[in-house]
Amino acid sequence: MLVLRLSRTGKRNQPAYRMVVAEHSSPIQSKFVDIVGYYNPAEKNKIDFKMDRIEHWIKMGAKPSQSLASLLKKNSVPNMDKFIAPRTQKRKKKNAPDEVAAPVEAPAAPVAEAPAEVVAETPAA
Repeated sequence: MLVLRLSRTGKRNQPAYRMVVAEHSSPIQSKFVDIVGYYNPAEKNKIDFKMDRIEHWIKMGAKPSQSLASLLKKNSVPNMDKFIAPRTQKRKKKNAPDEVAAPVEAPAAPVAEAPAEVVAETPAA
């Protein structure tokens, strides 16, 4: 299965990324099928991509990664919402006081009942 994802290039502490089409099982820095754009966050989020190639690969069945899909969505590429998974965890509010949970009481251990008296039957004479 093909995926559209970011491949990191550039120097240490100066990241730059290529938008590539690659096999999903290949490592991130490994071989890729096509370069469809560039992204440089150091230069005020400079982004350059080939819209026609991205649409072509999506029609061919390639799925963009969540990070690339959200980046493309910010740059007005249509239909990227379906590739971005919704967040399931709630974020903590910054100014809200921490809720102190009440201590949970352990359930009481069952009390062992005394065995019932056994009435011995005497045989009839």
